[in-house]
Amino acid sequence: MDTHPFHIVDVFTTQRFAGNQLAVFQEASTLSDEEMQSLAREMNYSEVTFIESTETRNGGYDVRIFDPVAEMAFAGHPTLGTAHVLREFVLDDAPDRLVLNLGVGQIPVRVEIRAGRDEYWMRQIPPAFDRQLDASLLASVLGLSDSDIDTDYPVQVVSTGLPTAIVPVTSLDAVRDIRIDHEVYYDEFIDEFGELMLLCFTPETVREANDLHVRVFADYSDVPEDPATGSSNGCLAAYLVEHDYFGTDEVDLSVEQGYEMGRPSQLHLRTIRTDDEIEVRVGGSVVPVARGELL
Repeated sequence: MDTHPFHIVDVFTTQRFAGNQLAVFQEASTLSDEEMQSLAREMNYSEVTFIESTETRNGGYDVRIFDPVAEMAFAGHPTLGTAHVLREFVLDDAPDRLVLNLGVGQIPVRVEIRAGRDEYWMRQIPPAFDRQLDASLLASVLGLSDSDIDTDYPVQVVSTGLPTAIVPVTSLDAVRDIRIDHEVYYDEFIDEFGELMLLCFTPETVREANDLHVRVFADYSDVPEDPATGSSNGCLAAYLVEHDYFGTDEVDLSVEQGYEMGRPSQLHLRTIRTDDEIEVRVGGSVVPVARGELL
């Protein structure tokens, strides 16, 4: 009889029960698409991943990502969490570099040591910069006043695999006051711009050691708020360099997220612009929580 071990891990955290939780199923090649989707819905995590093979294909491991609604081509914390499970529980040699074959393409992951702890880093696909959005509309969606949006910088859609609207906000108080107006969100925003993640950020932080405070919303995917979002923070990293937010072509930042949800997270962003290219890397720690077996 086929067995399907699984692990639950917290990603972008230094302790259990913080960061963004993830379930990772091993030996999932015999599961059908319908079974994978049903498991993602049953687990009710923001995403669930399935390792289809422990043998490499074109140098990478085949992995599929599902949220409770549909399969996803890419998501940040599932990429790093799955790399951790492969390295610590599946592969014999615990490599410091491996590649995941995802719907968006191959995503390289490497492991660094920071403060005595393994930290997982992924290099995302090159960012694409899309349309700029009306700041007043975003203020209405977020339940803020127009003055809460920092109009020195644009509200813009950026994608490194998962399109995200980046919204610069003037203060920590404003970010923490955000309450999505669902009527405006669905009747005006989604109707005009489609299904987009919303990332709101400010340089004011809860912890002085961090550089940015972030909140991410994805109501369209049954995830009203995400505690730690590698894909969208990768979009943010590209946005910061593209618009000279810190006045430099290279950033190395610590981002806090999830505080409003009681799951404080920490993500690290490294971005550099060379010629006309922007390279984005997102990193963080992964902590095991539990393991089990599908009955």
